[in-house]
Parts: sequence; C-alpha cells; structure tokens
Amino acid sequence: MKRILVIAGKSFVWTKTSKNNKNNKVMSKYILLLSMFFTVLSIHAQYQFDNVLYGAAYYHEYMPSERLDEDIRMMKDAGLTVVRMGESTWALFEPQEGVFEFAWMDRILNKMQAAGIKVILGTPTYSIPAWMAHSYPEVLAEYTKGGKAYYGIRQNMDFTNPTYRFFCERIIRKLMERYAKHPAIIGYQVDNEVEARGVNNHDYFVGFRNYIKNKFHGDLQLLTKEWGMNYWGMNIHTWEEFYQRDGVTNPSYKNEWERYNRKCLADFLNWQCDIVNEYKTSNQFVTHCFMPYFHNIDQVESFRQMEYPAINIYHDVQDNQNGQWIAYAGDYMRTVAKGNYLVTETNAQGTGWNSRGQYPPYDGQLRQNVYSHLASGSNMVEYWHWHSLHYGQETYWRGVLGQDLQPNRIYREFSVTAKELKTIGKQLVNLKKENKVAILYSHDSYHALNIMPYTSKTQYPVEMIHNALYRQNIETDIVPCDQWTDFSQYKLLVIPPLYVATDELLLKIDRFVNDGGQVVMLFKSGYCNEHSAVRAMLAPGLLRQACGFYYQEYSTIPALPLKKDNPLNLNDGKPISEWYEFLITETAKPLAYADHPFFGQWPVITENAYGKGNLFYIGTYPSDELMEKIIRLAAEKAGILTEQNEYRFPLIFRSGKNQSGKQLHYVFNYSAENKVFNYPFAPGKELFSKEKTDKGKSISLKAWDVVIVEDL
Repeated sequence: MKRILVIAGKSFVWTKTSKNNKNNKVMSKYILLLSMFFTVLSIHAQYQFDNVLYGAAYYHEYMPSERLDEDIRMMKDAGLTVVRMGESTWALFEPQEGVFEFAWMDRILNKMQAAGIKVILGTPTYSIPAWMAHSYPEVLAEYTKGGKAYYGIRQNMDFTNPTYRFFCERIIRKLMERYAKHPAIIGYQVDNEVEARGVNNHDYFVGFRNYIKNKFHGDLQLLTKEWGMNYWGMNIHTWEEFYQRDGVTNPSYKNEWERYNRKCLADFLNWQCDIVNEYKTSNQFVTHCFMPYFHNIDQVESFRQMEYPAINIYHDVQDNQNGQWIAYAGDYMRTVAKGNYLVTETNAQGTGWNSRGQYPPYDGQLRQNVYSHLASGSNMVEYWHWHSLHYGQETYWRGVLGQDLQPNRIYREFSVTAKELKTIGKQLVNLKKENKVAILYSHDSYHALNIMPYTSKTQYPVEMIHNALYRQNIETDIVPCDQWTDFSQYKLLVIPPLYVATDELLLKIDRFVNDGGQVVMLFKSGYCNEHSAVRAMLAPGLLRQACGFYYQEYSTIPALPLKKDNPLNLNDGKPISEWYEFLITETAKPLAYADHPFFGQWPVITENAYGKGNLFYIGTYPSDELMEKIIRLAAEKAGILTEQNEYRFPLIFRSGKNQSGKQLHYVFNYSAENKVFNYPFAPGKELFSKEKTDKGKSISLKAWDVVIVEDL
C-alpha cells in the first residue's frame, strides 16, 4: 500500500510494507518534525486572552422561549462578552436513553455567534437524567453505614460507576461531535464543582483496596507496619479481609481514603479531558470550575490537561466586603495554573438555597469585586447567573437580572464595568505576579487534623494565615506542598500545622532555611509521617535543627495572656489558646511565654537562626493579631517590606506585570468611608482618569472604590 505526502513542495512515497525503504526513513524524519511543529503550534494556538472576558452563566432552557432575543439584546447593550452554558442539561440533550436532541442548543449557539458573544460549553455530567436513575439505580451513590442517594438533586452518583461512565462518555462524544467546531465556542468546562461527596459504593471500595494493594506492592506486612494495624488486633492476613470504610477508626486508613478520593476525582476529570481533547480545536481550551474549599480535590493533578483552571467564588458583601476571600481563592488557583485562571461563578445579587442570605452588594461593590478578581490574575469574571430563577432549589440565588427580568441597579453597574473593561481590559488581562511569600498548603495535614482534632476551632488555620498577610498588604502565593516542593523563588514561607509530611518535604524546608530563607511555622508541624503515624523521635522530628528546640509534652489550654516582657508588644488580652507545646530550646531564642504559673516554664514562640536563614515557631493557636506580628517580624528579616506595607486594611494594594511588561498597581478601599493615601510606587498613569500619578502623590479614594495605575 502506497501513500503520497507532499511537504514543502516535495512528494514522498510511503510504502507500508517496505521497512528499509530509503524514502520511508526520510519521510519518517519529516513526519517527526511536522509532528513536533504542530504540537508546538497547537500549544501556542490555544485560546489567547487579548482582553478581559466579562459575562454570566446563561440558561435559556429555564426561561420562556421568547426571551432569547431579548436577553441577547440586553447582553449586548450591557457589554457582556461571554456566557457559560450546558453543564446542567443532560436531561434536555438526552431526554430518553439513546434519544438525542440538540436543536434547542443549536439555536442558542447560533444566536450567540451572530451577536459576537463567546461561549464556554459544559459537559453535563454532574446532573444525571431521570431515566438513568430509574433504569440503572446502581449509578446512585451509597454512603457510609447504609446511607444512600436518591434522585432529585445533582451530584448524587458514584462517579466511578462503569454504567455512569458509559453514558457520560456517550453524551460527551455526542456533544463534541456536534459542537467542537462551532465558532462561538472558545472552551469547554468538564463537569462542575466536582467532589467525592461521601461516595462509598462497593465498587468504589474495591477500587480503594486495589489502590492500597498497589501502593504497598501487595505486602500486607508492610501495610500492617506503616498503619499500625496490630493495634486493637486489626491486622489482616489476606487482601479479601481488607475492611470497608464504614467502621474504620485507624487514622492512616482514613487519611489514605481521602487521598484516594482526590485521586479518583483527578482521574475522572482527566478522563473527561481525554475525550474532549480528541475533538476540540487548537484554539479552544478546557477548564473545570473548582471551589475555593481546596481540601477535597487534588487541583494540580486535576488541572494537568487543562489550559486554564476556573473557580467559583462566593464571598461576603455589604459591610463585610473585604476582598480577602477573592484574593485567597486567586492566590491558590494562580499557583496551580502557574499563570492565569478564570472565575466562572461569583455573586451578582443575594445568594442561597433559601431567602435568608439575601445580601445584594452596595453601590460600587459589584464593580470593585471585578477588579479584585483581576488583581489576583483572573482573565474572566462571570456571574451565576444572567437571570434569577422563578422555581427550583436556587430560586433565591439571584443573577444579574431579578425575577422580573428587567434592567435594574445591578445590570446598570454591570454595564458601567463592562464599558470600562472594553477600554482598559487589554492593560489588565494576563497579569503576572512574582510574589516572594508563599503559604504551604497541605491536603494531608488538613484531613489528618480533622481526623484527630485538637480544638473546636478551625483545625487547619490556613485562611487565618492568609488574612494575616493580606491585611498587611504582603502578597502571597498558596502552594499545594503535597504536589509542589520547589520553594526556591520565595524568600518567606508561612507554614500552617504541617502535621503530616514526608521526610523529603521536611528536609526541603530545612534546606530552605539553611540556604537563607525565612519561615514562620505553626504547631504540630513535623509530628507525623506520610502515613499519619507519629514519628518515633523527639518532636518536631526532622525539623529539630531548623527549629532549634525539641519537645516531649503538650497540653490543651484555655485562652491565656503572654508575659509582659515579650518583644512582640502584645501586653493585653489573651492571644494564645487551645494548644501549648512545652518547647525546650537548644539554639532557638525564646520570644514569648504564657503568663501562667505552670505553662510559663516553656517558651511558646521562638526564633532560630539556622544557616543563613531564620525559623519562627508558634507552638500554640495564635490570635489574629499575634499571627500578624510574627509574620511582620519574618517579613522584615526577609527584606520584602516596602512603602505599601505601611498601609493596612481597608486599603489593600495588589500588583503585577501586565502583558506589555509594565507594572500594574491596584489600590482598593474596602470601606464605606473615603480614604487618603500617598501613592507608594514609581510614577505611572491612572487608567480610569488617564492622569499622571507621581510617587508620594496624595490620592483620595472613595468608598468601595479602586484606583489602577500603570507604570510609565
């Protein structure tokens, strides 16, 4: 069999049966080069953001049919540029098993294309149709201790069930065959807000058993040793005896189960990506909308085949609007993406599955929140959703339009913001940030501390740490250290209780300090190995040299004051609580003691000079103020403080480099009062007013407002 290929005007004959044919060898080289060329081309040809996208999720199927043209007219008038559709509509695409209907979506997509509105299309796999639950009840989730899912709510399936997967693959392929080349579509969202949600079906458990068997190379003696299964006589002698999750008390089993949940979710999303990637064009992207509760999914592995991750962020508004939750979510997703990300859902008006949470934003807050997302590196902001529902569980999760479907205050503020973005969006999109501070986030430690709780407060206070940095205008990344152990780009690491960690990770932290890094580390760090088993050595284990102390005891404590002679200038109140480690210093310098006749024998906060760096250790649960003080000390040592750090919340500064290579500075006033500040950066041009802004210039910022300056 002969095939002829023409490359650069030269023809080559490919003879399938002739292994040593000279032409074949030459042609193979050209094919390899072409393959490499088109691979590179496809990488660089993915959807490129040349301006910020601003829009909303849109579900015409929930509205009267005559609304489509009117909605599109209002969208165009408002300046909307993108909609997200399709992720909740399996039952409309396939109303009966094997019966497919696409005309209704054809009409919407065609009209969006005609209007110049871009579309992100979702795979509709998170809400199964009624016929599936009725005919194939095995797809429904089973939970621990006999609980089970029923039809009538979304995400009620065992996402690993082979029957469910069969129908998933079929509907995804049908959609991609029909729509992959539709010119309106810029990207695809696989599934929606995926989590394991307590799935415990028999096949899921069998998968877990096989996962453990493979992880321990089939060695039950090794499993027994690492998990301590001799305790209470719960060791097993055959893999058939491996017991189910329902009655488990073993912490190692529980934490490995959480890892398995994360692995299965990542496998599920990557499986969908594999299918979508077979069809999508080179200038389309794949995404998934994660939630800012990062604990239950491995975002790094889940994102592996996606171009842009997305996140759904709902946050406080009105008097509680502060931008911190937006920054927290963005500081994590930007790190996962190693670049920019998308916001696929955020507040438009009031939210909630009932009418108790109706807090629409004050005037100016909707606009301010858009720029808050962009200041963290988002390239798109979409609301959930365009219009509020007239029925269903989310009747009171209100969109840009209310139930009356008429222009309103939110619609008008949306329009103002959209027009601004049309003018200045090219200077805001593709923001790059080079932060010198990172919070090390540990999925394993989060779950292990909830399995073995030490307090009634938040077990893993990562949000409190982020807030302590944010309020002082110290920008940070949040690094998922279970998947990422290169910290060389940072000068300061802040580490929540690293209760579960491999030796390798602890030694990397040791080297980071020794090489000149600054670390703020919280209690319980280094205590357990990767199997959630306590290390048989003096705590904090392999961190002992870097910390400069050891301890053998600890205690639960009430809220306590510090002794007055501490260098932290915290002489009032009770800034420590919950937990107290009896630190015995070796090379560390004590910074604070509890003002208590017993606990005051041991320092609770220390600083240790180790190699070229320093490690600050907090052996207790600190107050917000105490956390801020310790971080401030470490930041000073790291030499990262600048004039912007003289200001605190509600004036928040966020910076980065735009696609033109110029520094961009956002300054937010998250308060109901006017604020005045002296501009702390190099001379620049204010993007809204177009006026020049010199360093030191006094600027007055209105309530719930933002100023954006590009360096000259």
